Amino acid sequence: MDAARLSLLRELGDRGSVTAVAAALHVSPSAVSQQLAALQAQVAVPLTTKQGRRLVLTSAGQTLAAASTRVEQALVDAREAVSAFLDEPEHPVSVAAFHSAGLALFSPLLRELEGTASVTLVDADVAQDRFPGLTADHDLVIAHRLPHDPEWPIERHVVVPLLVEPLDIALPAAHPLAAQRTITPEQLRDENWVSVHEGFPLAGVLQHIGALAGRAPRIAHRINEFSVAAEVVRAGAAIAVMPRITAASLATDGLVLRPLDGAPLVRHVDALARPEAVARASVRRVLDALRAVARRAQNSVSAD
Repeated sequence: MDAARLSLLRELGDRGSVTAVAAALHVSPSAVSQQLAALQAQVAVPLTTKQGRRLVLTSAGQTLAAASTRVEQALVDAREAVSAFLDEPEHPVSVAAFHSAGLALFSPLLRELEGTASVTLVDADVAQDRFPGLTADHDLVIAHRLPHDPEWPIERHVVVPLLVEPLDIALPAAHPLAAQRTITPEQLRDENWVSVHEGFPLAGVLQHIGALAGRAPRIAHRINEFSVAAEVVRAGAAIAVMPRITAASLATDGLVLRPLDGAPLVRHVDALARPEAVARASVRRVLDALRAVARRAQNSVSAD
């Protein structure tokens, strides 16, 4: 039985008429009558009877109205329990992030929270179309996509922008192009590349560079983990596309990052969550901390 219809039966018993119930609930009398009729269709005994021009409860209706009081109390108890759960700041929060975001953001996030929220951190390097699905298992999912890629499914998820991150060319420090402040696409036509695997967001960047350079990129290695790709670049075996903020710590020990001239490359880094997850106070606290950490990371690069 529908709890709202049971409530109408109780209201009818307390208020004495359909008109009075309708006035109290700010609906039309016909709407109240329709809902009562729908409830009656589920019960084998009459719940109401005509008494003059008024509709009143039968004995069965009075019994069911009394039962609806207990139902309403149970619903109130459930709402209070849910409210307490939603407002509970210590409820653990699971945060998943792709590798470079975890490298750049996890440690500052823990320092930002300083024990004010319990978090579980998970690395999840998946193809772009699988990021939304991770929200089934994690409260917050840090995902990335290129500007021309499909946007996240906002009809099913809350999307919170964290970063618009520039993408640079990673070169060994001894490379001739490393001495330049910027690099043109044409200068990259004959290079060997380290690329991520197909289906991952940054794979499309190399195709874009190839289109600008007039030649398809020559991919020598496919490595998703930037710290591993950085070692290949340092060895002088290839060059790569790397994010300026989340891979900043890798631009040391013989590896440099240089922007592409005339064709700025960026990716969007966003937090994805199910609406019911964001309803929890603990998740909102972690999300606020994550936004603060991302804002500082963005500002630090802008200042440079």
